Amino acid sequence: MTDTVLLLSLGERIGAPRAAGIAGRLADGLPNVRVSAYAAVDEDETYLYIDGGEGTLPEVGARVAEQLPGASVRVLHRTLDLPGASSGQDALWHYIVETDVLPEAEADLNAWYDQEHLPGLAAVPGTVRALRYECRHKGPRYLACYDLHTRETFGSPPWLAVRATDWSSRVRPSFRNTRRTMFMRIL
Repeated sequence: MTDTVLLLSLGERIGAPRAAGIAGRLADGLPNVRVSAYAAVDEDETYLYIDGGEGTLPEVGARVAEQLPGASVRVLHRTLDLPGASSGQDALWHYIVETDVLPEAEADLNAWYDQEHLPGLAAVPGTVRALRYECRHKGPRYLACYDLHTRETFGSPPWLAVRATDWSSRVRPSFRNTRRTMFMRIL
């Protein structure tokens, strides 16, 4: 696993067989490339994460442009990766918060995510892993991703308690272009 991954947004919901076909074409002949695919639950969207080494990303990006001309491609830089309270369990659910932030609140947002929010949600039973990414070339700039063992983890009393802190209430109004999406793993 590297600190940089590609995130493909297909703009449509696809199933596991098609995702496997796309993943196979994108990773063909490239050693150590790993593709994970998630279909949104409540909207027409599929995200594919491509991880496999800094040297392979340009080649995979060229394949995406050729094979999936309608896909949106973002280069994500991993800034935090925390094992969750349920680390080691299967994670069928993937919840993402994508956001920009007002410039004057950026330092506070990053401190909140790194010191309180991401560690707090990682500690909730049912959270397998919590990650933060930064997308430096297009927005939304910040992504927080939570791999969950059960969908019920999201919205559970411990989850809601982490979201209800004073610091959370102070930071959240500075969010801009925010998108929150629940995905189900398909590959």
